Amino acid sequence: MGEGTTIITNAAREPEIIDLQNFLNKMGAKVKGAGSNKIEVTGVKNLKDVSYNIMPDRIETGTFLCMAAMTNGNLILENINSAHIVPIVNKLEECGCKIDIQANRLEINAPKRLKATDIKTMPYPGFPTDMQSIFATALTIAKGTSVIVENIFENRYKYTQELIRMGVKITVEGRTAIIKGVRRLYGANVKATDLRGGAALVMAALSTKGESKVENIEYILRGYDNFENKIQNIHGNIIRHIDYNV
Repeated sequence: MGEGTTIITNAAREPEIIDLQNFLNKMGAKVKGAGSNKIEVTGVKNLKDVSYNIMPDRIETGTFLCMAAMTNGNLILENINSAHIVPIVNKLEECGCKIDIQANRLEINAPKRLKATDIKTMPYPGFPTDMQSIFATALTIAKGTSVIVENIFENRYKYTQELIRMGVKITVEGRTAIIKGVRRLYGANVKATDLRGGAALVMAALSTKGESKVENIEYILRGYDNFENKIQNIHGNIIRHIDYNV
């Protein structure tokens, strides 16, 4: 609603940006270029009320796919957009998962043990940086050695120190993490240090034989709605403890 035209260069290209543009334009805004590296916004005097359905969350989709992969699961996900998760699906298939996609529905069947693979995070439509910690965690129990290269953000391996408490063999060298797969993980008390790393710790805990406690879940709640309820619905043994003193 500012006067004149604003141009954003070097813009992110993720589908969420396109979704935001579509929402704003439905309200009467004048935005174009979303999905490219240049977005142009022309100010308008008023915006109107609208009803809008937000796009499926591709990172939540990827999280539950990796959760099934890590726990030898068979899972059906509905209300997904397969075009947004192509690199995630490709890597899961490299790891031995069988994936069937029909319209906005996806079914994954995980093998008894995943195969190791290598991942490099890239801008969209490459492998998403928000899936790095989650997929890396699934690979901690894969057969063989996996190499992860984080090309988007620095200092995104804090979660690895917590995974080590659970028996993970992982070494971080700058932007690279080397993961030597182990047969099983062990329950432990761990702390989330960020949103996706926290979700990865929950996923790791679900794959162990013992009991784990994940603290600092406020990070996780920023990005996942009814997380523990959805996990319970697919037979995950998880309970959220509420601290009334906070």
